[in-house]
Amino acid sequence: MRRWLDSLLDLIYPEPPSAGELRAVAEPFCHVCGEPFAGELNPLSVCGNCRGREWFIGMARAAYRSEGGVRDALHGFKYNQQFHRLRSLSAWLREGFERFYRDAEYDALVPVPLYPLRRRERGYNQSAELAARLGKAVGLPVWDALRRVKKTRTQTRLRRSERMKNLRAAFAVREKFDVRGRRLLIIDDVFTTGATINACARALRRAGAARLDALTVARG
Repeated sequence: MRRWLDSLLDLIYPEPPSAGELRAVAEPFCHVCGEPFAGELNPLSVCGNCRGREWFIGMARAAYRSEGGVRDALHGFKYNQQFHRLRSLSAWLREGFERFYRDAEYDALVPVPLYPLRRRERGYNQSAELAARLGKAVGLPVWDALRRVKKTRTQTRLRRSERMKNLRAAFAVREKFDVRGRRLLIIDDVFTTGATINACARALRRAGAARLDALTVARG
């Protein structure tokens, strides 16, 4: 049923899978979180958001800046159940994968989970939907390896320090998943301060994951 619905939406809303006029995330940028800089930088330059911060990922990358059509598509899919937006969003996510991770080797994709109550209210997890399409496109399994164990406030209007505090101990690895020694790529819709992705990576790292990176559609 879901595959049939996706096909029908693609016919009704034939959005082009390219974001040609939108601003891609491109070098120079922070080598950890991918925050773009103006001007020439050393390849190992680190932004103010990352300096002095404990990261549990190797690097995070995003395909496009969260502005214009990309931001509209993210918001429409995430909050307004505009399922036809998934076609473009997943195409942009794959662009990011091909640009930054094409030659990397991963055992699986891991979507950022929603708290169960929020998942029921929304009806779907946008990160899981994106991961499923990317996994199918690039031939990687999707592991629902994380669960959200703490109900948190929305991150939208919180400062960086508040975001990190809000997500402290918010995620745990599901018992049926053995991530020891695994190379995992965390998938989410948007990266702003990285608090959510880093909290997910912390749980996976403590469970023994060997390599952790992140990919999102957009960089806030």
